[in-house]
Amino acid sequence: MKKIAFAFAALVMMPAAAIAHQSFYTAAEVIHDTPEWKGERFADGRPKVSDSILDRMKNVTLEEAWATLRNAGYEHQYEDGWADLYPGKIMVGRALTSSWIPGRLDLQKVIEADGKVDGRKGGPNAWPVDMLQPRDVYVSDHFGLKKDGPSIGDNVGNAIYARSGNGIVYDGAVRDINGLRELPNFVAFVRAYDPSHHFGRIGDEGRPLNSTMTSINAPTRIGGAAVMPGDVVLGRDGGVMFIPPQLAELVVQQSERTHLRDTFGHQRLNEKKYTAGQIDREWTPEIEADYTGWLKQNIDKLPVAHAQVQEIIDLQEKKASK
Repeated sequence: MKKIAFAFAALVMMPAAAIAHQSFYTAAEVIHDTPEWKGERFADGRPKVSDSILDRMKNVTLEEAWATLRNAGYEHQYEDGWADLYPGKIMVGRALTSSWIPGRLDLQKVIEADGKVDGRKGGPNAWPVDMLQPRDVYVSDHFGLKKDGPSIGDNVGNAIYARSGNGIVYDGAVRDINGLRELPNFVAFVRAYDPSHHFGRIGDEGRPLNSTMTSINAPTRIGGAAVMPGDVVLGRDGGVMFIPPQLAELVVQQSERTHLRDTFGHQRLNEKKYTAGQIDREWTPEIEADYTGWLKQNIDKLPVAHAQVQEIIDLQEKKASK
């Protein structure tokens, strides 16, 4: 009992700085929470999926990504219901996350004081923006806050774009939408537009505190989706998929195989070489051999890079030799 009392007393007496920022993740904490990623990482600990995988991800449909993730046991990676501000655009990048709660003055005082000690500049809404790297997507859970909720307008949006060259997934409202639309490749999946202004730090024009940022680079929730720092964000066709980094290459590979098999199948159906019943089922060895020959004949004419098509050819030939 004395040992327990002593341990509790020691905890209470610890300096505040020693236990601050429990949800403002350090690189070590990010690494600890993403052990299945074995590749390169950013200085902040986030998995760094390669640019080549991000480039190939732009051709992946939401259905293809969803199927691969579900088969791998990931059921909660998709969210829709976004305001249609950038129709037709596709966004792909690496997630840097933040989360908010309704404004809590006493906690806000602690967070702002700790921010000064850590050398952070400006209001908390700018802190994760300062951490963005090229091709990042800023993913923020602002609990759907609309009126007096926009913490992103054209100024913060320009800062995000300058650092990342990319866009945002923001569970809340944005403002200054006309200014945001002037950014050439900026894409935003947001809940709403609202002309009001967010007050997210103490002393903002004497206004009440709207919300308090409680985490950066930590696991977060966007609607019904679970998001980790470093996830690959695929936003298109009104929805967003958050792909665990260790599965990103598999998602791309399976998508490319699907595209090629569909292209071959459609061509052979148009040529009336096979019936729908033959194509829309498991292919016979004869059709598989025809497909392999078609890949070889068209290797530089297909919507998949030469190297990736060659990998598929090698797999086809290996399977046929068994």
